[in-house]
Amino acid sequence: MTVSRESSKKLLDTYIESENLQKHCFMVAEAMQAYAESLEKDKTEIEEWWTAGLLHDLDWEKYPDEHPNKAVNEILPQAGYSESVINAVKAHAPERTGKKPETEIERYLFACDELSGFMNAVSLMRPNGFSDMKVKSVRKKLKDKRFAENVPRDDIYQGAELIDKSLADHIQFLISVFGK
Repeated sequence: MTVSRESSKKLLDTYIESENLQKHCFMVAEAMQAYAESLEKDKTEIEEWWTAGLLHDLDWEKYPDEHPNKAVNEILPQAGYSESVINAVKAHAPERTGKKPETEIERYLFACDELSGFMNAVSLMRPNGFSDMKVKSVRKKLKDKRFAENVPRDDIYQGAELIDKSLADHIQFLISVFGK
């Protein structure tokens, strides 16, 4: 059984107050849904991909030192989330959980997380946000180590590799998702 979107949104509201972090979670959920649809996943899988994206940082605000272990060991299992969603959340932070991204949902969540956050930062520096964003402007900002310096560039590059896409194609796909 899949937990409803409404229930997932309520759970997110329970654990995350920060508007920026909520926005990030919704962006990753959108990216995951778009990729699931592009891969022609069935309705249930599309929902799981969206849910994994939405809840991947569920415990970040209240339990930063335990992230994402608090969510994957206590919060999500008790709330009835699937093993697929829980493992994807676990695999988006392999350095904290020891779980490397292996399945498709795990690899795509890893690939979408940091890049979505980085691209949001780029959009905030632009007068038109995502609407006229170009791949080259994102790549240029990636090379500037002082811009969004807390975003691990290696994770962004590794993410594109994990989903067998060039970084340019991955960025372009996300521009099309966020620029709607």
